Order: sequence, then C-alpha cells, then structure tokens
Amino acid sequence: MGPSLLLLFVVGDILGTGVYALTGQVAAEVGGAAWLPFLVAFVVAILTAFSYLELVTKYPQAAGAALYTHKAFGVHFVTFIVAFTVMCSGITSASTASRAFASNLSEAFDVELSTGLGITGVALVFILLVAAVNFRGVGESVKANVVLTCVELSGLLIIIMIGLWAIGGGEADFGRVTEFDTQGQGVFGAVTAATALAFFAMVGFEDSVNMAEECKEPVRIFPKVMLSGLIITGVIYVLVAISAVALVPVDQLGEGDTPLLQVVEAGAPGFPLKIFAFITMFAVANSALINMLMASRLVYGMSRERVLPGPLGRVHPTRRTPWVAIIFTTILAVGLITFVGEVPALGGTTALLLLAVFAVVNVAVLVLRRQPVEHKHFKTPTVIPIIGAITCAYLATPWTGRDNEQYRIAGILLAIGVVLWFVTWLVNRRLHRPQGDMEDPDNLGVGGPIN
Repeated sequence: MGPSLLLLFVVGDILGTGVYALTGQVAAEVGGAAWLPFLVAFVVAILTAFSYLELVTKYPQAAGAALYTHKAFGVHFVTFIVAFTVMCSGITSASTASRAFASNLSEAFDVELSTGLGITGVALVFILLVAAVNFRGVGESVKANVVLTCVELSGLLIIIMIGLWAIGGGEADFGRVTEFDTQGQGVFGAVTAATALAFFAMVGFEDSVNMAEECKEPVRIFPKVMLSGLIITGVIYVLVAISAVALVPVDQLGEGDTPLLQVVEAGAPGFPLKIFAFITMFAVANSALINMLMASRLVYGMSRERVLPGPLGRVHPTRRTPWVAIIFTTILAVGLITFVGEVPALGGTTALLLLAVFAVVNVAVLVLRRQPVEHKHFKTPTVIPIIGAITCAYLATPWTGRDNEQYRIAGILLAIGVVLWFVTWLVNRRLHRPQGDMEDPDNLGVGGPIN
C-alpha cells in the first residue's frame, strides 16, 4: 500500500460519528469558540500519535495497545484490561453512532420520534441490524475504505462550502466565532470539559497502526502519512465548527443530536436535506458496523487466549463468524442504548476509555526505550510522550468537569470484564487447564475504535 491509499485509510479511520453528532454539544460547553476544543483535541491526538509512530515502526504487528502494554510491563492482567478497555470503547462508539443514526432519521425524513423512547427504539433496531451484518461476515478492504471515506468526507466538505457560500452572501455571523459562553465556568475549565468530549472526534488514528505491515517502506512513509492525516482531519473539524457556529446560534446548535442538519437548513435552505441526512446516516452507520466488528473479534481473540470464557470463542459452523462474541457485544450495546441513550454520555465514555489507554501507551514508549531492536524505526523526542501521558491522563480525570455518569458507564463495563476474567481463571484452575496469560497479544489481531 502506497502513501495515497494509506492517507485515505488514516483519514477514513478518524472521520465519523464524533463531528457529525457532537459539534452542538461542544458549542454548548464553550459558546461560539467551539473550534477551540477541536483544536486542543487535535494537539493531544498528535502527541499520542508520535508515541504510536515509534511503537508501530518498532513493532510492526497488529495488536496495537495490548501488544505495546504487554511488551512494556509484562503483566498479563494489565494487558487484558487494556484490551478489554479498547473493546468497550468500540461498543460505546457504536452505541453513540446508533443514537445519532436514529436522530438523523427522525429529523430528516419527518419520522415522528419526538420522544426519547422512539429514538431509543430505532437505535435498538439499528444495532440489531448491525449485529445481523456482523454475523453474516464483512470483509473490509482498503479500496472499500476509500469509497466510505469519500462519502463521509463529502458531508463535511458540504458544510464548509455552505459556510463559504454564506460568507459571500453576508448571511454568516462570524462575530460569534470568538465568543465564549462558559455557563459560569472559567474559560480554561469550559474548554477543557469541551475538549474531553471533542476528543471522541479525533479517535481512530490509532487503529491505522494495523496497516503498517501492508505499507511499502513503513518506517519512511508511515510517520509522514499519519501526521498528514491528522492535520487534514483537524483542519476539517475546525472549519466545520466555525461554519456551524457562524450559521446557527449556539443555543440552537446545542439542541438535539443533529447539529449539522441545522447548519444545512440555515445556510442552504434549498439544499436537499435528505441527501445530507443520508450522508450523515451512512457515516455513522459505517462507524457502528466497523466498531462492532472490531469489538466482537477482540472478544473472540481474548477467549482464544483463555482470558475470557471459552464459549465466547465459538465460531458458527457455516458462516465462520464468532457468533457468541457477536451476541455478547450486541447485548452490551443494547444495554447502553437502553439505559444510557444520550449521545454526549456515550461519546464522552468512548473518549474516557481511549484517553486512559493512550496514557498507558505514552508511558509504554518510554519503558520500551530499554528494549532496542535491530531494525531502523521512528523515534519521537522524549518530551512528547511525557506531555502526551500527562495530558491524556488529565483529560480522563474528573478535574475536567467530566460527567460522573461516564465513569459509572466505564466502571460497569470494565467490572463485567474483570468478573469474566476471574470466572475464566477459576474454571481453568479447577479443570487444570493452562491459565490464560496472553503470551501472544498479537493473536488478538485488532486495534482501537474507528470515527
């Protein structure tokens, strides 16, 4: 795979549900300067990307964070927790996309889903359809990813072009772009809280490390391409946020889960709203499917490594898909959609889980400096993973104003994993089986969630 295809793959991994669903919520936290949290989230992502670049060129294998954690610390339970956290982030991300899909369907196609129960019902039907596709089996190729990326990108470029059109017509109020409305908080606190949410839009770049082995001269081209992909998406997100605030008052933009549909309605009333809604629904549907594919395969991999119950590793005799793992991950998603439901809570939990993983990865880079390899690889300046670890850890703390509900959701999901791990340990011990130790985390074969 050459630089062009790899760049589209990286951009496609990052683009997705976050910016389509959470722009309004970010604006509600800080006011018109909604572009600033996206910019700060981009900077934090860049810092962590440098750590991933050193690790992926040093260990060009597919297990991502779990592999790096295992090589750095060698504590099997810690490796399991990191892998299970990545899996949980995929489920919360897919649940966020399901809710966003239902909200866009309601708004654009005049389907009466005004009550939360109606939105929840459609989201549940959607996640069950995703499970059915997942059960059938989906082979994702780089060329397919290029097509999906172009569709997702088109929606965001439409928003930017509408913003430019409004500038020419004098219909945009760019005075709002520099205004802060922090709801009584200080500017720093409000921007930090909004960044903790906006970070959900920047995740996905970490999953592209799985493509390192497929690249021509990965040590040479991978760092340039990943950083270029992050810069491209960061610029797009900032321009989308500016266009959104300039065209729609902040108090309106923060209502509901379809902020970009409001931007289209305000800036280009003649534009076919259903076309844009279809693009949005396609983007979030693709995110949900890929994340549920990742989550179910990761559960299957952990079962195969004997750290989760054996039945979770069962494969359907004809479809050859991990059907028990698919049912398990779908049940978790159904629970999240039913009992949580709100996009900010689900998206914020995804960011929380991945920020914790990223903090570990940044530390792992420094630890693994003691284990040199023979081949040439990218090396990031030492100060970058230090700053990356501190910023990721800080954004995962309650000091950012993060809603306590996100910690409860993450805690429940991880508690389920710990219980299953302990039950598996007891069963293995009782039956005198070798205990699962994840000696080869690369067998998990997956990385993080795709936005």
